[in-house]
Amino acid sequence: MIEIKANGLKEVSDALKQLPAKIQQNSLRSAVYAAAAVIRNEAKQKAPVVTGTLKRAVSITRNKKRSTGPMQAMKVIVRKGKKLRKVGKTGKNLSADAWYAHFVEFGTKRMQPKPFLRPAYEAKKESAVEAFRNSLANGIEKAKQQAVK
Repeated sequence: MIEIKANGLKEVSDALKQLPAKIQQNSLRSAVYAAAAVIRNEAKQKAPVVTGTLKRAVSITRNKKRSTGPMQAMKVIVRKGKKLRKVGKTGKNLSADAWYAHFVEFGTKRMQPKPFLRPAYEAKKESAVEAFRNSLANGIEKAKQQAVK
């Protein structure tokens, strides 16, 4: 698991502490999701495409064990074990079961690795922190405006 710690957000953190706990939690959750979305989108672009299943299976999920109170955590994952689902007007059956993702990412003794998650993180970690900062600042501003009304 890769963690991103954003330092230098003291002013934003102080502003966040002035808000009620529920608004703090919601603002943080949306900011962390925005940061994870940057990395997810890059991973989808970097995922090798044969059938498109691997690309469809890259998603974001909330890490419930690590998301408590003022701390929120999201994970960029590759879904495994999802059944076929109907999509679109034509009702095409598309799978989101990329059980083989770790073989693609790390390779096997018979297959060279084609990493897409690690390079996506490396390429977009600064952009993710920026998205986090912007989303959190916007969330705090909205909360303060609603409190004034």
